[in-house]
Amino acid sequence: MGTKLYVGNLSYETTEPVIQELFSQTGTVSEVVLIRDPATGRSRGFAFVTMSSAEEAQTAISVNNGKDLEGRPLVVNEAKPRENRPSQGDSSIRDRRRPDAWRPHDRKGSRGNSRPRRGE
Repeated sequence: MGTKLYVGNLSYETTEPVIQELFSQTGTVSEVVLIRDPATGRSRGFAFVTMSSAEEAQTAISVNNGKDLEGRPLVVNEAKPRENRPSQGDSSIRDRRRPDAWRPHDRKGSRGNSRPRRGE
């Protein structure tokens, strides 16, 4: 298995073949994945490139990190494993952000306060 690299600060117009060509100059590229916004299909400005060996990956980092591609200096480093993030439906995030959001309010007053309304 190869070594996966993170490639950031890409122009939104950069395509996978351009990235493939650039990194193939420093070794064998196993895979190029350009990350796109699922809603629009537009590039999110970063990609992952898998090089066939750790040595080729280190060469690619040293040669391409800071290199200008389509008017932007690239950021290239070894990719870190993705952290486990809770799903969007996970209520624990909501509860931490607004601890009182899901507590029932006292219905005597407006906006959940316990002050009686006029006339009560």
